[in-house]
Amino acid sequence: MLIAPFGIWIEDGILNDEQRRSYEAAEAIIGHHFENKQLLLSAITHPSANEGRAVRYSYERLEFLGDSILGAIVASQAFNRYHDLDEGGLTRIKVALVSGSHLSEVAADLGLADVIMFGSSEQGTGKRGLQSALENVYEAIVAALYLDGGIAAAEEFVERTLIGRMSLDLAKEPENPKSALQEKLQEDGITPTYRLVETQGPPHDRTFVAQVFAGDQGLAQGVGRTKKEAESRAAKSTLARLGEFFGLGMSEDDRVERVRGQQQARVDKVAAQAQAKVAQAQARAAERNEKERKRQQKKQRSAADNQEE
Repeated sequence: MLIAPFGIWIEDGILNDEQRRSYEAAEAIIGHHFENKQLLLSAITHPSANEGRAVRYSYERLEFLGDSILGAIVASQAFNRYHDLDEGGLTRIKVALVSGSHLSEVAADLGLADVIMFGSSEQGTGKRGLQSALENVYEAIVAALYLDGGIAAAEEFVERTLIGRMSLDLAKEPENPKSALQEKLQEDGITPTYRLVETQGPPHDRTFVAQVFAGDQGLAQGVGRTKKEAESRAAKSTLARLGEFFGLGMSEDDRVERVRGQQQARVDKVAAQAQAKVAQAQARAAERNEKERKRQQKKQRSAADNQEE
């Protein structure tokens, strides 16, 4: 783990020997000579090494762009490779391949752990913080390649480092809980969505809280060091805690029985509502009769009083 001083950017014109070795090693690993050196420098700079400076000088913005570019490259490769897979299978492959565990493992195998520039405040985060940084740096590098060399440069890097892990097994056994939850909920016509509901901690050591929604109905929440991790944990909690509610894991016979039960429940509800309306009508009629009876009694007493006079 390389510990760098705050505010590392190319405009200063000076990098110390350790920082320069990190940059040159990153270029060698990636296999691309950057015309815009700031792109690669930002891609391998952790936010903790840039505290108090412009966000563009760490990997945060590049990571955002790289996530979308990486997803498009992987989706295109899966689409062109597996002609017999439906949308669900292609989605499972893409989600599994770009999951945090895959990206951090690939980045570690490439040796990127030795080139990331961290601030001193990140020294205590250990293996968990490094894995998150590896995932983010990989995505940031994809974006840096796209901006410096176009989509061809990004595709070459992804194909060389990640696409070799693509297989049909990923379509059968999704690694990401989000994929499993989406597949199951869509059987009932529900598409889950995720919202960031809270961000905790300083910029260099943030914790994210995400919640999964089915329509407007909020389900479980998840907490993680990255937004992806928080969403994944929210999905996992939803699968574990609300599986029975959504019918997850049911056999086809159980699902048919569940549908029949729901239909019967709706019939019972309509019948109960009809009975309630009848009861209300009877109650109103009884009330009117009682009022009429009291009115007649009052009228009779008044007539009797008039006769006595």
